[in-house]
Amino acid sequence: MKIIVGLGNPGNNYSSTKHNFGFWVVDKLVEQSSLQYKSGKGNFIYAMSQDCMFVKPITFVNNTGLAIKEILNYYDNIAIEDFLIIYDDIDLDLGEIRFKAQGSDGGHNGIKSIIYHVESDHFDRLKIGIATSLKMRPSENYVLKPFPKKYNKLIDEVIINASKGINCYLENGIVETMNNFN
Repeated sequence: MKIIVGLGNPGNNYSSTKHNFGFWVVDKLVEQSSLQYKSGKGNFIYAMSQDCMFVKPITFVNNTGLAIKEILNYYDNIAIEDFLIIYDDIDLDLGEIRFKAQGSDGGHNGIKSIIYHVESDHFDRLKIGIATSLKMRPSENYVLKPFPKKYNKLIDEVIINASKGINCYLENGIVETMNNFN
């Protein structure tokens, strides 16, 4: 079973912020699959298909590792290598996506939290670019603001492209997906 996790912050105050791009992509996948979210046994909600679990942690991004560890503790038949983590990346331009197999946190506090709590960096990632011509520093302020409306069409295109990429990933694995979508 593959576990697709979108990172974001809970609550209406954050729902339209750049840091919630991972949530937006997972929401699209759940919608496309006609699934419904349920409360998980821990700090997450999930929707389940036959061979895939779509997850949104209800912790703040910087504490995402807590929810991932709870999933791993509850489900005996999954390992961190079964995860694909979707998150915003301020070092990629809006419109770009990058699939990546394992590695460092790249300065992202959500990924840093996951690596710390599960004591491994052996999970796949999908980085969603959020860089624009707007002032992006300090980054903690930039990621917690919505995009201006002029970017809405591009955001929708990115969500659709990321969804296609994840479907490719589920069928063909990380290497073929990186070759086709990076």
